[in-house]
Amino acid sequence: MAHIPDGVLSAPVLLTGAAASAGLLAVALRRLDYDALPQAAVLAAAFFVSSLISIPLGPSTAHLLLNGLMGLLLGWTAVPALFVALVLQAAFFGYGGVVVLGVNTLNIALPALVCAVALRPLLAGAGPRALLGIGAAAGAGGVLLTAALVAVSLGLSGEPFLPAAKAVVLIYLPLALVEALVTGTVVSFLHRVAPEILSGSASRYA
Repeated sequence: MAHIPDGVLSAPVLLTGAAASAGLLAVALRRLDYDALPQAAVLAAAFFVSSLISIPLGPSTAHLLLNGLMGLLLGWTAVPALFVALVLQAAFFGYGGVVVLGVNTLNIALPALVCAVALRPLLAGAGPRALLGIGAAAGAGGVLLTAALVAVSLGLSGEPFLPAAKAVVLIYLPLALVEALVTGTVVSFLHRVAPEILSGSASRYA
């Protein structure tokens, strides 16, 4: 449900989302860290594939977003990586749509960037338990912030969408717990086998 389909949102919400995403992408491309592109390709592919594995949650389904993890590891580079993955998902599987692409990009990429700015500085010198906690916070934070933005997008599109907006937050609470576990585990694993990934250029995140 993180991918809002075409034909749902109002024109003002669509235009605002498109403009905000375009601005976010423009800044991200200027800050693009070319050394991070191999990591970005791997994580974008993981994000792309994760959408194919849906978890039944009540009347709806959800899937891992991995945007908190991508933000933590890639910083600004996560924004174009997520955009490309969303374009491919819309083209190949019909997830989301073309008109709503700007809103979907904003709803998923902005939380990734927030996780990067808020949590990445905490990684320096953190011990194993702290790293697990930071990764868990990024995973849960990315999901919950995306759920909040999706709810706002629906709520601003008209009163008939208010029940759906409330349902989004409830549906994504269990997913936030799963994603916290996954992201925390990945960060801890990277600290053991490839710590250089967790010590990238500071300009990537500021």
